[in-house]
Amino acid sequence: MAQETPDIIYTIVDEAPELARGSLLPIITAFSTAAGVNVETRDISLAARILSLFPDELTAEQRVSDDLAALGELVKTPDANVIKLPNVSASVPQLEDAVKELQSQGYAIPDYPADPQTDAEKAVRAKYDTVKGSAVNPVLREGNSDRRSAKAVKEYAKANPHRMGKWTAESKTTVASMSGNDFFANEKAATITGAQVGGAKIVFTATDGTQTVLKDGLSYGEGEIVDATYLSAKALRDFVKAEVASMEPGVLFSVHLKATMMKVSDPILFGHFVSVYIEDFLAKHGDKLDFNPNSGLGALEDLIAGNAEMEADLKAALAAKPPLYMVDSDKGITNLHVSSDVIIDASMPAVIKAGGIGWGPDGKAADTKCCIPDNCYAGVYDETVEYFKETGTLDVTTCGAVSNVGLMAQKAEEYGSHPTTFQAAADGKIEIVLDNGDVLHSHSVEAGDIWRACTAKKAPILDWIKTGIERFDVVGTGAFWLDANRAHDAELIKYVAPALKAAGKDIPIMAPREATRYTWVEMRAGKDVVTITGNVLRDYLTDLFPILELGTSAKMLSIVKLMNGGGLFETGAGGSAPKHVQQVEEENHLRWDSLGEFCALGESYNFLAATKGRPKAAVLGAAVEVATQKLLLEGKSPERKVGQNDNRSSHYWFARYWAEALAAQTDDADLAAHFAPIAKQLVDGEAAILDELQVAEGSPADLGGYYHADPAKVASIMRPSATLNAIIG
Repeated sequence: MAQETPDIIYTIVDEAPELARGSLLPIITAFSTAAGVNVETRDISLAARILSLFPDELTAEQRVSDDLAALGELVKTPDANVIKLPNVSASVPQLEDAVKELQSQGYAIPDYPADPQTDAEKAVRAKYDTVKGSAVNPVLREGNSDRRSAKAVKEYAKANPHRMGKWTAESKTTVASMSGNDFFANEKAATITGAQVGGAKIVFTATDGTQTVLKDGLSYGEGEIVDATYLSAKALRDFVKAEVASMEPGVLFSVHLKATMMKVSDPILFGHFVSVYIEDFLAKHGDKLDFNPNSGLGALEDLIAGNAEMEADLKAALAAKPPLYMVDSDKGITNLHVSSDVIIDASMPAVIKAGGIGWGPDGKAADTKCCIPDNCYAGVYDETVEYFKETGTLDVTTCGAVSNVGLMAQKAEEYGSHPTTFQAAADGKIEIVLDNGDVLHSHSVEAGDIWRACTAKKAPILDWIKTGIERFDVVGTGAFWLDANRAHDAELIKYVAPALKAAGKDIPIMAPREATRYTWVEMRAGKDVVTITGNVLRDYLTDLFPILELGTSAKMLSIVKLMNGGGLFETGAGGSAPKHVQQVEEENHLRWDSLGEFCALGESYNFLAATKGRPKAAVLGAAVEVATQKLLLEGKSPERKVGQNDNRSSHYWFARYWAEALAAQTDDADLAAHFAPIAKQLVDGEAAILDELQVAEGSPADLGGYYHADPAKVASIMRPSATLNAIIG
């Protein structure tokens, strides 16, 4: 007998959102059960994904199911209703740390082979590579993204403006990118048609004629856009050297990449920045060390710890270069320590929000040179920096809201996070060869160059255009962000332009740099604006604009209308989650804000009601919105310091306001009667509950693990109020 699909699936993830689940999900489950709504969990955390790879190495009790694969099938059906929290997109250092932690807990999984030599090691590496980078999102996103702030969130942000740094025309902060020979300059694109439909492979041919099939078994459909491009390693190194040499005194040097999502390309780019920056040290000691610059300065410091000569030489090599932008100046963690520490979609908005400044090694604020090598999207940040130099700090009390419709369904534009990105092993050429014998794309490359390919299928493109038009009709202002001078975008425009004409819509099509300024101008004038973009820009813009206008992107709601009728509700970004976990471990205070979860929950209930005819779910959803608004108006969101509201106390207030709203509504008498005594108990128990929630604050908390925490310890830490637990159950 087939297992019935749960009404709602709530994902188990990592870091701060996962700790928050320990407190919030029992509340959601209790309230849902009262309305006959079945909520279940599925584990897509990094630890679970790792363990699911090696069932033969684990005991029966240790084995876990591959929940991600199962969800990947579910989202292709109309029954899907998934609340997806932010998960770790693992860089190699994060993956290695997770493996070590699991091994220390008694899981006999193999080490991550950094340099596999044997067939067995290569097989293990191939398994681990499936969980690196943005491995979750491409599987679950069987629809395009409609991401925006809830009205209550936006109104609260306008009434309670967050802190912003002051922009002046004298700011020395700049964005630097390559002058050419990057992914943008070398891109080729084609739309598959006729005899091109069918299989394909990626082939490397060395200058001596030796051929290697890099990827076989590809398949392209009618109307699918296929891209290929490469970035020159030599040109990149020349760029880094020139930018380091041209630094102005007092300005910090930084690089902004996304090694978590671009899991093949960006760690390599990062490694070039590291090796150029410490070239003096590597010239003297490089041949003595088993050091991969892609791992960053943090790995090098661990490697040479205790060697006084090397430590002194590294210090001298860094001192000879301009000061580095710091991730944590108190702990000496630089921009070049770990590739996953500085993620462009979080780090660049942080610099811009601060008025163009970062923190230097001396713990003082300074202007920053922000290096973003590739020109595909560097212009967005460059134009933003120049715009704020001209106009000054954004007034968040009057600005409009910026939403996004993003093309991402069926792995559209998954640059770098899929197995069609390669580093050239030697000089030669890399080609996409179709089964009919045609060479679709060909690039001459040199050893070390980074080559990548990606696709966007016809059905997701058409769905994206339709969704973009629908959202534009609601908002009234916006644009398709497409550059006619970029190969991929030119192919997309061939779909967009006729679709707009057929729909009778006059929506502008603008290159990203032009669209960036247009959007800032319109939203500064108080207008709401929709940005209709491809996948990577979706990722970047849904941090950039919300962080400036709301103070955080974690409060954004992402509604993914799955193409086969289901719904996926994403809850915001997790870029600050590691620092939140550190604070819990040090002070037992979790400042993660679950506002994104509240918004997604309400939408999930509403979707269930609309698609399955479940009126009680609609009542739950309406009450969630009332509770969320009251939580914001009453100032009960988490704050930064011990003794203030934290995640757990905000969940108490949310539960209380939710129960009060359900007790007060008149659409469902049974639910009102059920929740009236619960609301009274939550009100009467306020003093005891808040005291019990905060009694342990200020002391260290033992989670039993970072990537694979102990469930019992997490439950004890996140549900410390016996009074609240007794009321909720």
